Amino acid sequence: MIRVTPFYTRLAHILISIICLFYIAIIGRTLLAPLIFALLFSLLLLPFSVYLETKLRLPRWASSLIALLSLILAIVSIMTILGSQLTALAQDWPAFKSQVLTGTADLQKWISMRFHVDSTQQMSYINDSAAKALNTGTTLLGHTLLSVSSVIFFLLFTFLYTFFILLHRRLLLRFIVSLFSEEQSIIVYDVVSQIQYIVKKYIAGLFLQMIIVTGLAVAAFTILGIKYGFLLGLITGIFNLIPYIGILTALLLAILITFATSTSSHILFVIAAIVVIHLIDSNYIMPKIVGSKVKINTLIALIGLVLGEMIWGITGMFLSIPVIAIIKVIFDRVEGLKPWGMVLGDDDSHPDKPALEEFQKDEKNKANPVSNQP
Repeated sequence: MIRVTPFYTRLAHILISIICLFYIAIIGRTLLAPLIFALLFSLLLLPFSVYLETKLRLPRWASSLIALLSLILAIVSIMTILGSQLTALAQDWPAFKSQVLTGTADLQKWISMRFHVDSTQQMSYINDSAAKALNTGTTLLGHTLLSVSSVIFFLLFTFLYTFFILLHRRLLLRFIVSLFSEEQSIIVYDVVSQIQYIVKKYIAGLFLQMIIVTGLAVAAFTILGIKYGFLLGLITGIFNLIPYIGILTALLLAILITFATSTSSHILFVIAAIVVIHLIDSNYIMPKIVGSKVKINTLIALIGLVLGEMIWGITGMFLSIPVIAIIKVIFDRVEGLKPWGMVLGDDDSHPDKPALEEFQKDEKNKANPVSNQP
């Protein structure tokens, strides 16, 4: 007689496992965050590395190094372009300061007329806030320098992990296969190949989506005559990589920069342009380019973004969707975890007509096996 484990026992095991995984992720952020980024980058660079080994007959260390250098060159190019645009924007700091002072004076008048709070009380509150901010200035500067050094070390370890994963990829694959029985080796190879395919297509789709959104934004801002239109378009394309939240952040930054360098009418044009671009992206670009590669429903994606931000901040938000996609591939291939893979995916409760007719025909044949015999 097979003994079935009670539901509450299985639920307790699942909850304890989830808590342990989250605790490990929190305390192991320094190791796991760059390692996961390196895994994604290595899966993306793997076809290029294999091409260099098979076609050009390069040793594995050379192909891995060239693939890594190409990735570094692409990242440095994007950061250089963004940095040059920010440097040009910094030259407009006096105009930005003057615009802020003018806007602050107008806001003070509106508050005084609307809420009957005179300018003296408003300036007293602003001065107190400024004094508190000045007292914490040294602390903020220290945190900024620490953040810059952390980013440098993060990128350094990410690139090192990427190189060594590409270099020792066959050893790592043999290790993963050896963890399971020989009968399950086919399933393991299938899971690894599916993860490689999905991650490669997903990251390539995100990069293509970023290029398209950046091009649309730059074209729209140039036509509207917005100053620093290329910078605003690049910011929109990069931040759009973060689902849902990124486009709002890009909108706020675009409004702030436009407010400092243009008129109020341009702000309305910028808002309208970003909203239209977001609608085009969410209804056509995202489903066709990225959505076809990763079948994750909106609810799970949003929960993943929130959990990623809670655990690892901005880094977790970038990693949440590809990590969920990898987890879904594993769940779909493991018998006991298929229901969890189903809840992570899209809603396929409405099959197409041919599939539905075929299903009904099979059910009818099962119900009347004698009538179908010759």
